[in-house]
Amino acid sequence: MLDIEVIGGESVSSDGPSTVDVEELCVLALSSAGIEEGHVAVEFVDVARMRELNRDYRSIDEPTDVLSFGIDEAGAATGPRELGDIVICPEHTEDLREAIVHGALHLSGMDHETDEGEMLALQSELMRWVQ
Repeated sequence: MLDIEVIGGESVSSDGPSTVDVEELCVLALSSAGIEEGHVAVEFVDVARMRELNRDYRSIDEPTDVLSFGIDEAGAATGPRELGDIVICPEHTEDLREAIVHGALHLSGMDHETDEGEMLALQSELMRWVQ
């Protein structure tokens, strides 16, 4: 079973995804990548916090839309898997649903910077399903 924890969801505008939507989008993305078990935290932060995280972890001194921080490596786990954290800045994101899917796919081990387009193709396919 996938356990999705949503933090700071109250900062999402009323027309944005609900907590249930966030959970469902994460489950959709992760299960489409073959992951059926583990814990993910999705945190919504303001521009200042996102800039700080982007600066500290990527050496880019500006905010971004979404960051993913994987914890457990792929492979056999001896207990419940801690997949990682997805951090999203609603103020800096055009489509929160797509940012959630994008972050979850990164936690599944996919990387659009090193693959042959598989991650972004899957992301596009999933977004067609949820629109």
